[in-house]
Amino acid sequence: MIITNKFNIPEVFVNVMKRPQYSKGRADLSATEMLNSPRIVQLRKKHFDEIEVDVSDNYWSILGTAVHGILEHGKADNHINEERLFTKIEGWIISGAIDLQIVNEDGSITIQDYKNTGVWSVMNEKIDWEYQLNIYAWLVERVKNIPVKRLEIVALLRDWSRRDAESKAGYPQAPIIVLPINLWPYDQRESFVIDCIKSHSNAQMDAEMGESLPECTPDQMWEKPTTYAVMKEGNKRATSVHETQAEAQEALKTVKGVANIVIRPGERTRCENYCNVNKFCNQYQKYLEEKNDSL
Repeated sequence: MIITNKFNIPEVFVNVMKRPQYSKGRADLSATEMLNSPRIVQLRKKHFDEIEVDVSDNYWSILGTAVHGILEHGKADNHINEERLFTKIEGWIISGAIDLQIVNEDGSITIQDYKNTGVWSVMNEKIDWEYQLNIYAWLVERVKNIPVKRLEIVALLRDWSRRDAESKAGYPQAPIIVLPINLWPYDQRESFVIDCIKSHSNAQMDAEMGESLPECTPDQMWEKPTTYAVMKEGNKRATSVHETQAEAQEALKTVKGVANIVIRPGERTRCENYCNVNKFCNQYQKYLEEKNDSL
């Protein structure tokens, strides 16, 4: 991996990136990697030495790692910090590093995972958090044979505002909040893990055979579809927003006064801004070509 420093950020941050502390050990897949797009995982393996990452893009990740280190000092007698568990299933070694396991009085485990995140993420459903913590729960029960009682996200809100907390309904009331996460039955967790392994196994086979990799899904690309907004002249907000131009045309007929339709082009937010293998991805390059042709 090529580490760049386009904005002359202090050397200490550069060195942190050059000396990564994270390792999935001898595992074929980590819990977080398992949830990633199989296409991205394979492209990262193939082009690892060509991938460019700027220090500025890893700012929040660096701070998140620092927070984890600090919180280890708050360990209580019934806490297990940063334990990485391993197990083998379907011929694959799976691992997961669990931020905190709290041993309850009845011997069961409560799993907590720290997230250095934004307010939007806790005010909107993040299904990936549910997936990740249920994989951890599966690992704990499979490897340690100890029942998991609760799953929780400890959200550290980097953009929290006291003013918004006082004025906006549903806004978090503190910059640190605990979110309960739905705990699945064990069989459901294991079936989910096996399905993920099959997806990654198929992608790995495609890569080894020189076949086309499975394409990323709209969810994996954080895709926002093109929409059609009916805008009344002089208004900053749309009167209505529609999925098709035909629907917008019908809505336009009902608007009194002068109005028109404004096309809001769709985008693939992750591909464009957060994927460091996009230049190696033929799915994304085809998308760019089609997008440019439509302009």
